[in-house]
Amino acid sequence: MTPAAQSVLAVADWRRKTAAIYAQVRSAAAEDPAAAHALWVRARDEMFASHPASALGPEAKAEFTGLDVAPYDPAYRFEVEVQDAPEGRMDVATGTDGVVPFERVGLLELDGLGTLSLWALRSYGGGIFVPLKDSSAGQDGGTYGGGRYLLDTIKGADLGQGSGGRLVVDLNFAYNPSCAYDPAWACPLAPPDNTLAVPLPVGERAPSKELVAEL
Repeated sequence: MTPAAQSVLAVADWRRKTAAIYAQVRSAAAEDPAAAHALWVRARDEMFASHPASALGPEAKAEFTGLDVAPYDPAYRFEVEVQDAPEGRMDVATGTDGVVPFERVGLLELDGLGTLSLWALRSYGGGIFVPLKDSSAGQDGGTYGGGRYLLDTIKGADLGQGSGGRLVVDLNFAYNPSCAYDPAWACPLAPPDNTLAVPLPVGERAPSKELVAEL
């Protein structure tokens, strides 16, 4: 098998496993969101440590003892109605996929924290996309400077819907994009519409320098 085929199949398996993890998370969270979060942390640690499509290189894997994820805090779990939003478009240039178009389709109002835009991927496959950035981004002990992802359904990151069709927005599940670990990846980052003016003490923290590949 060629290296190109191996790479494509590895990424496909990563997405398959990610979708399976989130299916378990949605099921477990119906009864115990904290237990669902613990499951998510364990499963992602296992994938980062051993999967061929992990964003970690061989040296980083040798140093890896687990992702830096804050303890679960139920105060950061929301079920929100999607509010109407003004039209908006976000075109993201990537190194491998060309220009990826997103359309703003709604707003998510988070009590006491601010508002996030809900984006729809307007290319093959579609999907919901909710990146976010908080005021601790890029600060010592804070979150990744480029922001994090919360929902990215085309890649399986889907927390589901609650009662009345409300969208589950649990910030404890915010995670770093691949480019946080390896700058060779090109990732859509959080735009101003998805930037909160408050710190978020939950979710995955910025990676340690030992886990970040050099260009």
